[in-house]
Amino acid sequence: MVNNLYIVTPRGFCAGVEMAIKALTWMLKIYDETIYCYHEIVHNDWIVQKFKNKNVKFIESPEDLPSGSVLMLSAHGTAPKIEKSFNDISAIQVNAVCPLVTKVHHEAKKFTESGKQIIYVGHKNHDEATGALGVAPNSMHLVEKKEDLKNINITGGEVALLAQTTLAMSEWEPIMESAKNIYPNLDMPRKSDLCYATTNRQEAVINVSPLVDVVIVVGSDTSSNTKALVATVKNLGKESYRINSTEEIEALNLTGKNVAVTAGASAPDHIVQEIIDRLNPTKTEYFENTNETEYFPLPKQLRSDITSLSNFLLEVFPENNIDPEKSVNKDKNWTATEALSSL
Repeated sequence: MVNNLYIVTPRGFCAGVEMAIKALTWMLKIYDETIYCYHEIVHNDWIVQKFKNKNVKFIESPEDLPSGSVLMLSAHGTAPKIEKSFNDISAIQVNAVCPLVTKVHHEAKKFTESGKQIIYVGHKNHDEATGALGVAPNSMHLVEKKEDLKNINITGGEVALLAQTTLAMSEWEPIMESAKNIYPNLDMPRKSDLCYATTNRQEAVINVSPLVDVVIVVGSDTSSNTKALVATVKNLGKESYRINSTEEIEALNLTGKNVAVTAGASAPDHIVQEIIDRLNPTKTEYFENTNETEYFPLPKQLRSDITSLSNFLLEVFPENNIDPEKSVNKDKNWTATEALSSL
């Protein structure tokens, strides 16, 4: 039995994940055909399987998309060349990219147009990194650790620095400091590229760590921000384990220990709650580090489609004047957890 259990806030779904899950749920409800999605909608095994069971097919190339299909582009961002290829094939295309990823794409385009070479700090082959590097493939250089700075080929000219939004602060900061030393006139965005949710969750586990022996992070192995949480705790010299389900708890020796539970930004809340229940602590406390209030609206194309369909139905059935509980105008009050439950 666990001794004290600290349930950390913030944890779980961020605003970008909320938006993407709700958007794909809406698409299943308004389009009576297979929905294709470029990359996993979010990096969580349970959520991906949930949508697969509801006739969503996840693809990795425009070559995998049948002509005239309905397509969603995932939250991680899509390279412009790939997006155009999809646009030429699909009948309907909804881009559910996280606005924070869009910010990095805009920065990459701006720096490239001003003649700068760009150092991009990220994980090779991660969906977000692949999309960002595709914005300016001839002027961007991927770096995963500070030692990589010595191996990139930048000679003369101005240099800028950008980052994958889901990095651990412990990954980003050493590379940033080294890059500043190598390139004294290094250009960077005014506001950090690191996602607010990623940073908030890392700060929360740093602050709760003095109270506990172990930190459990709920999330999938494919989730970069989940793995960043584990790395953050381990850098403090504390035990940390990433788990995906209640079954994985049995392999951990947690008896008599003080434990904190948090979750990556794409981990479903019901799985987190199941794990909390299974831990069966002597005492439970809530550790609130930050109260997140960020909200990202549904993609513009999808909002337009839903509104058009609603107006059409009102014209066909004018006697139906019932105010819907879930609508575009009430989207802020509808959670991704409720959306998943409705499938």
